[in-house]
Amino acid sequence: MQPLRGITVVSLEQAVAAPYASRQLADLGARVIKVERPGSGDFARAYDTRARGLSSHFVWVNRNKESLTLDFKDPRGMNVLRRLITGADVFLQNLAPGAAARAGLGADELRERHPALIVCDISGYGAPGPYEGRKAYDLMVQSEAGLLSVTGTPEEMAKVGVSVSDIAAGMYAYSSVLAALLERGRTGCGTHLDVSMLEATVEWMGFPLYYALDGAEPPPRAGAAHATIHPYGPYTAGDGSVVMMAIQNEREWHGFCARFLNRPELAGHPHYATNADRNAHREELGALIAARFAELTGAEALELLSAVPVANARVSTLAEVWEHPQLAARGRRHEVPTPTGPVPAFAPPGPTGAAPRMEAVPALGEHTRAILGELGLSGEEIDVLVAQGVA
Repeated sequence: MQPLRGITVVSLEQAVAAPYASRQLADLGARVIKVERPGSGDFARAYDTRARGLSSHFVWVNRNKESLTLDFKDPRGMNVLRRLITGADVFLQNLAPGAAARAGLGADELRERHPALIVCDISGYGAPGPYEGRKAYDLMVQSEAGLLSVTGTPEEMAKVGVSVSDIAAGMYAYSSVLAALLERGRTGCGTHLDVSMLEATVEWMGFPLYYALDGAEPPPRAGAAHATIHPYGPYTAGDGSVVMMAIQNEREWHGFCARFLNRPELAGHPHYATNADRNAHREELGALIAARFAELTGAEALELLSAVPVANARVSTLAEVWEHPQLAARGRRHEVPTPTGPVPAFAPPGPTGAAPRMEAVPALGEHTRAILGELGLSGEEIDVLVAQGVA
């Protein structure tokens, strides 16, 4: 399914948030032209070399794209960029705060010239506001959004193990562009989308924000366990393996007591009758449950929990995720070409049926000459721009 075939996205993107958004559009068939600095490119290319010689971040968020190197601070480069934008449906950028506007690529100016253009700006904090000019790396935004205050253990806060604020902003940019394309189909007019990492992360913080409304106590940091539902979290089996389990309602709780703990009388105990009761007495109840897990192997515990049934999971290693039996059964693992050879990649969630778009992660500037040729530049003109570091 490639419903965005025929849509062209020009993206001044770097790091994760904007590249993640544009990759989603590319996965659905959009032509994404990724504009990079001559010589160095997107700085995420140099984060590491763990993906068979390439950056793990870069490989993850840049398949299905074309790489154009361009110095748009040079008037000749800016001329090329403006010509590209003239033929684009979407202009996406996550440069440093204010950089696009200072370069003459602000939303108002672009939309005055191109009323049908969808302009999507992604930033850390949005504008205007007192944080407008702040640098906004993922950890900084997780901190400002309150995510760190509810993540970790009672003794120590912890950041989420992936770039969750970047991902949140990228997904809101992606869905907003899709909505804007639908609106443009009805009205013929483009729009300006202003997505901030802070606002995207705060949206995901709805539960703890309402839980602590009006000065109430916030949910405690509970490690891998749920902060306010119990039992819900990790337990160690007798063979040392860790099993995740979750009780979500009283029906499950009664079944768990009878068929896993073999203690049906606990279901109505005044300390454990409701989730609020269980949460208030989680230490003593946790000890009872831990003792039962210690009698079982991890495999036995998973089998018994499934028979109740109660939600359960093993704690997968990253190597196990690549070979996950459910993903394998659904045919989700594919390969994408890269400059150093093919790497595995999972198909984007959602579409079924037709094979997903799994085209290459581009080398830096791989498509520069072809794109400049499309714009009508001669081979000699292109040679000059490349030799002088403009392209």
